[in-house]
Amino acid sequence: MEDKQFTSMTITAPADVDMALVTGPADAYVHTVQAAFDADISVRGNRITLEGDAIEVQMITALFSELFTRVSSHEAPDGAEVERLIGLVRSVDFAPSELREDVILTHHGRAVRPRTAGQKRYVDAIRTHTITFAIGPAGTGKTYLACALALRCLNQGEVGRVVLTRPIVEAGESLGYLPGTLMEKVDPYIRPLYDALFDMEERDRVNDAVADGTIEVAPLAFMRGRTLNDSFIILDEAQNTTPEQMKMMLTRLGFGSKLVITGDVTQIDLMGKRSGLIGMDRILGGIDDIAFCSFSESDVVRHSLVAKIISAYDRAEKEAHRGHND
Repeated sequence: MEDKQFTSMTITAPADVDMALVTGPADAYVHTVQAAFDADISVRGNRITLEGDAIEVQMITALFSELFTRVSSHEAPDGAEVERLIGLVRSVDFAPSELREDVILTHHGRAVRPRTAGQKRYVDAIRTHTITFAIGPAGTGKTYLACALALRCLNQGEVGRVVLTRPIVEAGESLGYLPGTLMEKVDPYIRPLYDALFDMEERDRVNDAVADGTIEVAPLAFMRGRTLNDSFIILDEAQNTTPEQMKMMLTRLGFGSKLVITGDVTQIDLMGKRSGLIGMDRILGGIDDIAFCSFSESDVVRHSLVAKIISAYDRAEKEAHRGHND
């Protein structure tokens, strides 16, 4: 049995920190941290005393120190953020401060940054690789963070344009029979990409960039036959590409460009066709400069219920799979 070193430590919040924001309503955040660790936590005034295994005490100290910093910066945490910080301090990859300091964009005083260890690995992979695959459930920031990095690269002159694209999957009726122009027909499919851009950049600036071609938001079919140089390219909802479409998109890559491919293999809308996203790690996994990032419910940054719903579906699918094998 491994010997544990027990220790005691008291940390004091800075004078400008509102302890009610650190501890949460009725000390809810303290209870959340206490439930995640064996060490004892005692709060009196602006002092927090920790007793227990030295490693756990060190983790909890880092967690509360991060909460102090965020409250001092007028970033009031919520319960979901506290749970994410618990996951971070347990991670051997990143300290919470590394995520807080990794600001990709700032819009109207709000910083866009990775908020989980998985998201941090993802943005670092995009920075250091030409092609990055991001595979995981909804709400994990795959598209949002890629758009933020694309705008940052555009604003800093690292690329000349941003290209955002999605496959158009017809559900039950052909687009040809829908009213309106072609762009009006496909607008509902690509609207989420505009929403992400509008959330982190002024609407007029986005519209002007779209008008002059600096930002292009278009269906995947519009990419055929093109070579995309000096571009930051995002292929979203890639689980709805066919293998032929995936190969086509990968071979659009030109000089000075980055390509980010995002998708969720549990939400394939193709009718009777194989997804081009499945098996890409097997096909391309050995090639340098291509990264694969996987996300799980622990990376979900939407309402806390979303992570629980994803976890429940995963359990149900595993149970169903076991039932088929029995």
